[in-house]
Amino acid sequence: MIYKARTIPRELEVYQLLNSRKNLLENERKHLYALQKGYEGELLFDTLTYSVMKAECLILNDLLLPHNKNTFQIDSLIIVPETIYIIEVKNFEGDYFYEQDRLYTRVPPHSEVTNPLIQLNRSESLFRQLLQQLGNNMTIQSYLVFVNPEFTLYQAPINKQIVYPGQINRFLKSILPISSRLDNNHYVLADKLKSLHNPKAPFYFPPSYQYDELRKGIPCSYCDSLEFTTKGPYCYCLVCSKKETMEKRILRIVHHFTMLFPEIKITTNAIFDWGSGKISKRVIRRVLQKHLNTKGVHQWSYYEF
Repeated sequence: MIYKARTIPRELEVYQLLNSRKNLLENERKHLYALQKGYEGELLFDTLTYSVMKAECLILNDLLLPHNKNTFQIDSLIIVPETIYIIEVKNFEGDYFYEQDRLYTRVPPHSEVTNPLIQLNRSESLFRQLLQQLGNNMTIQSYLVFVNPEFTLYQAPINKQIVYPGQINRFLKSILPISSRLDNNHYVLADKLKSLHNPKAPFYFPPSYQYDELRKGIPCSYCDSLEFTTKGPYCYCLVCSKKETMEKRILRIVHHFTMLFPEIKITTNAIFDWGSGKISKRVIRRVLQKHLNTKGVHQWSYYEF
């Protein structure tokens, strides 16, 4: 049972928004690609998990949890009656080799990459401490799961809890409970972990950007093009010809605006400028008043979710 769904990571969403509105530097484009590939791997694991884990279990995806002034991330947490499984998902592609607790690309010059087992061990340690603080003594097991079928690890340690692409279904079936059932305590724990999740934790490093350097407009939700025409209450993309309501487009750029500029108040004028003036202030004001909470009065009015 999916008890906490996965959402697009904040860092990835910010990078995607910036990529559609400015020219990213080469290192920023590489980081965006890595973020996208990582998220795709997590979604693939979710699909495999959903198809297999239909018994007594609670699955919490994409947790950012605090403990003792630390924040740690868990890609997937699976609670079964007797055990909690911490899953670190990696979508690595290509040939790698493992040597003296370090991970390297097999293609020369054998670049070292961050060993995900180190991150997994840190997450397990902090989660165990958090669990003890919550008065829970369930058994914890952690696994590193490689999901990409084009991945190979040479000199792989056999004493590490690593799951390879061809083993995922078998691994998931192996952790299914045979006869035990979840009770209220499991749901109480899951609810507590959900409440501790902090999606706004300072866990990412966006590239620097300024309002004036970003392209203004309302991107199409299908192809990201900023070119569109309007007819009645609809917007028509001039690139892919898809149709959307003005209301849907306005709400989307309000979300984009708050993601990129959380410190700036949402006003009719601000959204009008952010949308490059292609939709009238009257229409924007009507949508903001319908879906957001109005603060202030007259020319000092602004909106909040």
